[in-house]
Amino acid sequence: MLKDKKILIGITGSIAAYKIISLTRLLVKEGAEVRVILTKAATDFVPTLVLSTLSKKPVLQDLSISDEWANHVELGRWADVFLIAPLTCNTLAKMSCGICDNLLLATYYSATCPIVLAPAMDEDMWHHPATKINVDKVKSFGNSIINVNSGELASGLIGEGRMAEPEELFSYLQNQFSKSSELLGKSVLITAGPTFEAIDPVRFIGNHSSGKMGFAIAEELYLKGAIVTLITGPTNEKLNISEIKRIDVVSADEMFQHTMNFVDDCDIIIMSAAVADYTPIAVAKEKVKKKENEWNLQLTKTKDILASIGAIKKHRQFLVGFALETNNEQENAFQKLKIKNADCIVLNSLNDKNAGFGYNTNKISILDKSGEKIEFNLKSKREVARDIVSFIISKVNV
Repeated sequence: MLKDKKILIGITGSIAAYKIISLTRLLVKEGAEVRVILTKAATDFVPTLVLSTLSKKPVLQDLSISDEWANHVELGRWADVFLIAPLTCNTLAKMSCGICDNLLLATYYSATCPIVLAPAMDEDMWHHPATKINVDKVKSFGNSIINVNSGELASGLIGEGRMAEPEELFSYLQNQFSKSSELLGKSVLITAGPTFEAIDPVRFIGNHSSGKMGFAIAEELYLKGAIVTLITGPTNEKLNISEIKRIDVVSADEMFQHTMNFVDDCDIIIMSAAVADYTPIAVAKEKVKKKENEWNLQLTKTKDILASIGAIKKHRQFLVGFALETNNEQENAFQKLKIKNADCIVLNSLNDKNAGFGYNTNKISILDKSGEKIEFNLKSKREVARDIVSFIISKVNV
């Protein structure tokens, strides 16, 4: 996938620069041709000899060497992708404002290939309003941003701002070259994760959905060329593709409202979220104290998002529902398919070992409104996502 791909890496002055040593090794091992540009500040954090040895190319630092010009225009046109990692707050600001005072920036402004940015900075710097403005601005130029991680920072604090790990950067670059056009231009809305229905300020009704399946489907849709919006309930999952629009919600009502705001403009709608069926009628403003032996909690039905979309679905739209069953699985799923006016249902059974909530694997069946049923073996959720998206493509591209 990366064999013979030309990858240009720009390294700026951050402690996270050490991670590029591992990334360079991974890329070269995969058969990619790698060239590296360092800013002057970056030379304090990573040895040029190591990078030149691993990349098998001289490491570039200056606009000119002796009387010879480092041709930044040629570099920017040579690359299939230009990854700037780590991207410091300083270089980010320069890119936002159009400042060009080193070889890396000159190459950036001359590049005709896709630009991918992997920021790295302390949490306070990452959350500073100026940084947020600069990130939005460079994204508006067409650049892609690899999301930062949360964890231990160079300052010793714990928080957001860590640059993505070498394996994550490697995976992102692989994905960039594996994009296809089966769903090019299609607008897709997908929901994922659980919903939490508040009882009081500290308690809620929820479920064990991790969101893993929905996130995997969202990324697979993007790799097929779709424009993807993901609405997710509370989850620890993160997207590896920043071009996917993510909207975080908590309750079933919030998920309903946001979903209905987007649904009219979508070609494909996938409801993989485990939305709560009931929510408390009243939410206590203060924590309910443990007094009585019994506690009667009054609940009311939440809005049925899948049925609501099915009732207004346009002819051109393809609607996918999910069903998690414990008994009479196929019968219940086909009934749901008909009642909700969906085009297909992805069926999970809690009776299948290592499938469903929380697992990295899943075992599904897809039930079509024509009565067709396709069964799949237990697979990783990434592979299951590919199966689901392939099925959708076979139906919408006829």
